[in-house]
Amino acid sequence: MSSDVSFYQLKKFPRLMWILLFGSFITRGSYYMVWPFLVVILYEKFALSATEIGLILSTAAIVSVFVSFIGSTLSDRFGRHQLMYASGVLYIISFSLLAEVNSIQGYAMVITLCSIATSIWRPLTSALIGDIIADDKTRELAMQSLYFTVNVGCAIGPLLGVWFGVTGEQSSFYITAFAFAFLLGLLSWGFNHQNKITKAAMNNEQGSHKLIASKSDHNFQQTMRVLIKDKLLQCLILANILCMFIYAQMDSSLIQYLTRAKVPDILTLVSSMIFTNAVVIISSQFILLKLMARMSIIHRIQFGLILLMVSQIWLANNPLTLFWGWIGAIIVMSLAEAILFPTMNIHIDRLAPKHLRGAYFGAAAFYDFGFAIAPLGGGIILDHFGGFWLFISGAVLTLFVIFMYAILEKLPRPHFGNLNKVDASLD
Repeated sequence: MSSDVSFYQLKKFPRLMWILLFGSFITRGSYYMVWPFLVVILYEKFALSATEIGLILSTAAIVSVFVSFIGSTLSDRFGRHQLMYASGVLYIISFSLLAEVNSIQGYAMVITLCSIATSIWRPLTSALIGDIIADDKTRELAMQSLYFTVNVGCAIGPLLGVWFGVTGEQSSFYITAFAFAFLLGLLSWGFNHQNKITKAAMNNEQGSHKLIASKSDHNFQQTMRVLIKDKLLQCLILANILCMFIYAQMDSSLIQYLTRAKVPDILTLVSSMIFTNAVVIISSQFILLKLMARMSIIHRIQFGLILLMVSQIWLANNPLTLFWGWIGAIIVMSLAEAILFPTMNIHIDRLAPKHLRGAYFGAAAFYDFGFAIAPLGGGIILDHFGGFWLFISGAVLTLFVIFMYAILEKLPRPHFGNLNKVDASLD
């Protein structure tokens, strides 16, 4: 299927979609005002090693991956909005606690709660888009738009943090808690509006426009059997776990590497890298989408992986004091991200049968194992071998991921029935 989308399709977005876009902007902006500097806070406050910080972050992420899968799978059966409310409340509680804790144990517990909230929220948002937008091309534009607004927030967040002097301040975690409280209010209004549309559609015998297009009759065990039979999905998950492990070094090990090397103006450099990452994605995402419209999803992802490999080789060889060298490597990595991350969501959306969309997006949350083990794995490599071998390892792993994508379409899939055929060609 071609991914040639038209911006006129923006007019087809329902009101709830616009709320999701705005909510993603304000919450991601406030999140990135504070979260990337958490490793700096832990290092300066407790003098923890790279491995110790990595262990805290990795443990939290591993726990959250399993919770995310269970929550997303249950949303197929019980509905998205209840679990979205629950994860939003957990966001508010956890970030409020993060602004107050003073012990290593307290940080470890609250960081785990924050990670659980994040890992539940993201796949539910993607699955909800599939529920409220039926047209494939409009849904693809919606997912691209969601990723775009997230990165606008990521670009503005660090700048506002520096501007208001809250970067690296523990009390600034209250900002994210407030942003999610505001978003939950907007979502409540949006869900009520969508439910009115649903009732009107049902009265007119247009049930296909319901907020939850079709709840699954599968229980958890039946869903698991389907996922176990889908060998293509399993290979895809493994490939993307490795991809996320490589990419996540920017958020954890790279910052630790620069901090321990006593690079001048570390906070300025970190803020600049985050800003550069978001600006490149904002400015290039839809241009790349248009240029690559005639490429299959697999080929798009493989091209993005080549760019990711180039960025790893650049990071491995960049002199520590060459500020613009770091920025250049981040630009290449960001171009890879602009291609890879939204395309991965579209890929899952194409693979998932409609009645198991939550389960498939929940299974895709296992990609986050890459993020989960990245701080620990990266920290161990950093402590024992140094930054050069950390990034060279990333380049080698990228080659392996490219190979896995090359064999992906040859792997078997289960039969989903006549009502929910999956387009396996992904053209």
